[in-house]
Amino acid sequence: MEDKIFDIKEVNKLNKGTLMEQLGIEYLDVREGFMSARMPVDERTFQPYRILHGGATIALAETLASFGSALMMDMEKYDVRGQNVTVNHVSSAKDGWVIGEANIIHKGRTTHIWNVDVKDEKDRLISTCRLTIFISPKKK
Repeated sequence: MEDKIFDIKEVNKLNKGTLMEQLGIEYLDVREGFMSARMPVDERTFQPYRILHGGATIALAETLASFGSALMMDMEKYDVRGQNVTVNHVSSAKDGWVIGEANIIHKGRTTHIWNVDVKDEKDRLISTCRLTIFISPKKK
C-alpha cells in the first residue's frame, strides 16, 4: 500500500451489494496499517433490546482488519482471510454512530494481527477486538 493514495469515495463504492452496505458501514480513513470506518446504531445493527448487536460490531472489526490487510497485499498473488477474532464488549451503544479504528500490530509473511477499537461518538470504548488475518499464496 506504500505510496498508494486511496480516494475514500472510491473505496466506499466497494461496499455496494455487500454486508457492509447492509450495515451502513462507511470508510473514513485508509492508510498503511490503519483504517477507520463508522457504522450506524439503528434498526440495521440493533439486537432485540435496541442496543448495538455484538455481531454487527464484529462485522465492522473484521471488515477493517481484512480490508486493511488486503490493501497491503498483491491480491493477484495472495488470498487474505480472517482466521481468528476475539472481542471484549465493554459497553453498549443505543443510537448515533460507532467508529472503528484498526491498527496493524504484526505484519508477518503469513499472518497479520490487528487491534480494532470500536467507540461511540463521545469516544467511549464500546468493544475492543483482536483479529488474525491469514495470508496465503494463491493456488495456480
